[in-house]
Amino acid sequence: MKIRENVPLSELTTMRLGGPAKYVIDIEKLDDITPAFDFVAEKNLPFYILGGGANTIAKDDGFGGVIIRNTMTGIRDVVPGERVTALEGDPQLSFAKMGEDKGRQDPLPSGPVQITALGGTDWDAVVAYTTERGLTGIEALSKIPGTAGAAPVQNIGAYGQELADTFLSAEVYDIKNKSFKTLQKSDFGFSYRRSILNSTKKGQYFVISITLELKPGTMSRPFYNSIERYIDEHHCTDFSPAGIRNIVSIIRSDKLPDPAKKASAGSFFKNIYLTKDEAEAAEAKNIPVYHGHDGLKINSGWLIEQCGLKGKLLHGIRVCDAAALVLINESATSYNDLAAARTEIIKSVHDKFGYQLEQEPNEI
Repeated sequence: MKIRENVPLSELTTMRLGGPAKYVIDIEKLDDITPAFDFVAEKNLPFYILGGGANTIAKDDGFGGVIIRNTMTGIRDVVPGERVTALEGDPQLSFAKMGEDKGRQDPLPSGPVQITALGGTDWDAVVAYTTERGLTGIEALSKIPGTAGAAPVQNIGAYGQELADTFLSAEVYDIKNKSFKTLQKSDFGFSYRRSILNSTKKGQYFVISITLELKPGTMSRPFYNSIERYIDEHHCTDFSPAGIRNIVSIIRSDKLPDPAKKASAGSFFKNIYLTKDEAEAAEAKNIPVYHGHDGLKINSGWLIEQCGLKGKLLHGIRVCDAAALVLINESATSYNDLAAARTEIIKSVHDKFGYQLEQEPNEI
């Protein structure tokens, strides 16, 4: 267990804003978990569980408590009939990153495959691990920054897929009851960008590992609009998981800035979900509504663009000129700068369309 003091949150979050955290604890092995939360209790301090920092906003006054991070990494297949657990034996499972074992020619699986990833594992490495083997289910979630342990918090989703589609279970530490347990998918209450981890049970569980079930095959057409446009423009014929991953990776690199290169928290506003009547009313006003398997929705980025804000610099925050849903910290030096930009964008959309945008990133 590594304990650091007075660590700037601007160094731990991809928006690169925020004052110091009093303590930061990195969980490096299972035996660190209980002592870490005992430390929190002994100090009588608040705590915040932080993943890769890509979907999190920190404030200027910092955090007078303990930031806890899962830095355990590993991915493995679940052996048929095995009781899935990272809580016994060595949890540092073999970790396959994209590009390793290039000469490997594994046969395609004939049925569903379950995988377990430790919470500190880079999420995109999980996607790479599955798509290289021809498994479908999370290929559209390629290049989403963050960790596997953070993925179920807001039920990450993109381009027509979401984590809940393949999620089976998670092994967690119950902070309230000081116990280790396995939670099933039904325990999580998944919905759009929501789970018990960011709502009813927020702050109660520390995610140790997640288990997903994927299957050989391909996504069903029609794909998400931007994927279909790319296919038409580039005459693509490879719709395998690896092929879709490649397409999504290119689309994201063209439209969404890499947080490692440009300070950003990813998609800053949630899309707007509608009832059938609301969707019909929107389409009557020529507002495009996406009809997907997950419901009817309006792309909030489109609304922002229609307000003339795409590419605009507001209080040091740039509305991305490639994807208006993304805000880039170009020269903002404080949370207040970000808040002022956010307020202007929300007001503009509400004044023009009557819709109320909701922020997606969590706040420490």
